[in-house]
Amino acid sequence: MTYAHETRRRRTFAIISHPDAGKTTLTEKLLLFSGAIQIAGSVKARKASRHATSDWMEIEKQRGISVASSVMQMLYREHVINLLDTPGHKDFSEDTYRVLTAVDSALMVIDAANGVEAQTRRLIEVCRQRDTPIITFVNKMDREVRDPLDILDEVERELGMPCVPMTWPVGQGKSFGGIINLRTQAMTVFDSGSERLPQDFETIALTEQAQLAERFGLEWQTAMDSMELATGASPTFDEAAFLAGQQTPVFFGSGVNNFGVMEVLDALVDLAPAPKPRTSNLLVNKQPVVKEIQPEDSAFSGVVFKVQANMDANHRDRIAFVRMASGKYTPGMKLKVQRTAKELRPTSVVTFLSQRREAVDEAYAGDIIGFTTHGGVQLGDTITDGANLQFTGLPFFAPELFMTVILKNPLRTKQLQTGLDQLGEEGAIQVFKPEIGGPMLLGAVGQLQFEVVQHRLKAEYDCDVRLEGCQYTGARWITADTPAELREFTNAYPQRMSLDAAGTLAYLCTSPYDVRLAQERFPKIHFHPLREHAGLALGSAG
Repeated sequence: MTYAHETRRRRTFAIISHPDAGKTTLTEKLLLFSGAIQIAGSVKARKASRHATSDWMEIEKQRGISVASSVMQMLYREHVINLLDTPGHKDFSEDTYRVLTAVDSALMVIDAANGVEAQTRRLIEVCRQRDTPIITFVNKMDREVRDPLDILDEVERELGMPCVPMTWPVGQGKSFGGIINLRTQAMTVFDSGSERLPQDFETIALTEQAQLAERFGLEWQTAMDSMELATGASPTFDEAAFLAGQQTPVFFGSGVNNFGVMEVLDALVDLAPAPKPRTSNLLVNKQPVVKEIQPEDSAFSGVVFKVQANMDANHRDRIAFVRMASGKYTPGMKLKVQRTAKELRPTSVVTFLSQRREAVDEAYAGDIIGFTTHGGVQLGDTITDGANLQFTGLPFFAPELFMTVILKNPLRTKQLQTGLDQLGEEGAIQVFKPEIGGPMLLGAVGQLQFEVVQHRLKAEYDCDVRLEGCQYTGARWITADTPAELREFTNAYPQRMSLDAAGTLAYLCTSPYDVRLAQERFPKIHFHPLREHAGLALGSAG
């Protein structure tokens, strides 16, 4: 049996950007135009204060930023679109990296005034490593912004790939007249207002040159000249090059005004790829055999790329977000977690529209489904309906910041342990347990991660903690060729040994010299700055 018809209808993509480029606003508008929600900001708090549909955590509402990636599914033009909104803040880049392993393409949002910013560069690197196709949306054209040719030039330099304009702006800021759609050869006239739907905007065919020139004057002439320069310097759109991550189609618009967004939604259906095959290690006689899993295969398989505790505060539940790689999911299926070989019995399986969840009747490769569990599932776990295979590639980065956890009320030790176990498994923070005992250590990529974890320990686990600085500035996961070599090393540095949330051994260091000295002393020990799930370490030593 093949599910090719269903998998070809799927589009699974992540929205990536620097904070404040308008990513969450654009997410809302895509949902709005597909008919998935009726009004923007429609998930209201009790007091009817509006927060973006995809930002649900209390701390996000307080700070106005996305700190957890969220998943939304919508139906548009007979296609099932799975949209993953990622945290823009650099302190949560790990969550974003993991989300990028679960998608087939990315939508990059760029602020037209600021161009390509630091956080976007980092995310682009991850997309480039994976050859992820990128669609670019240049946002906020209704403000005073940079020249579109400048922006294209910068995107090309930063991405290391040519841009192919699909729409082109006429004017900017107060004189923003609209966009020329190169695919339909028509101009859509800009009109501000966040309640407008795409069909409400006036469209004029490019054949009406005299009318356009008269109506938009100098802005029209300037736009035509710069568009000619841009299209002359750009290659024509090449589907194979785009799918190989070697060129990016570019769209202009204003997310907050619902303008230029429909063109992006259409491009996701017309240009973005359907689910791709994924490589797995099939274990045969305890030896890994590489096998390519096709999305239309009949056997169910998927990867846990995110675990979120306490999405529903009333039920203290945990949801494992699974990106389906092949097969079909139906309720009541018998599933197995490959790492432990245990049967997975989810209490419910759902698809998402931000806070709204719906029970899954069926799901196919490319879909993101949520398994409500009470433990036993970790980030990176492969889940199948029986076949022995292991998907790899979910990265964990060595933290650069460390804090010691001090519990204010010693009677809450059990709750603290539960909280740290769950938040560690979720990947919200890295938790290290020193082998010789003593307080737990938290490792983070950015300072804000500590604040979020402290906030969540109090709100979700009723644990008031104090975080104190400690001497450690880094960690390296360690492996050795033989158990004896590993034992010799751990005996030499007992105070530096700790176990992370997945039970993987790590060496804590106070400076880069620590690692160098330890490596000179023990040349047969391998130090890894990056760990893949299931204890498979990769990356160069040191």
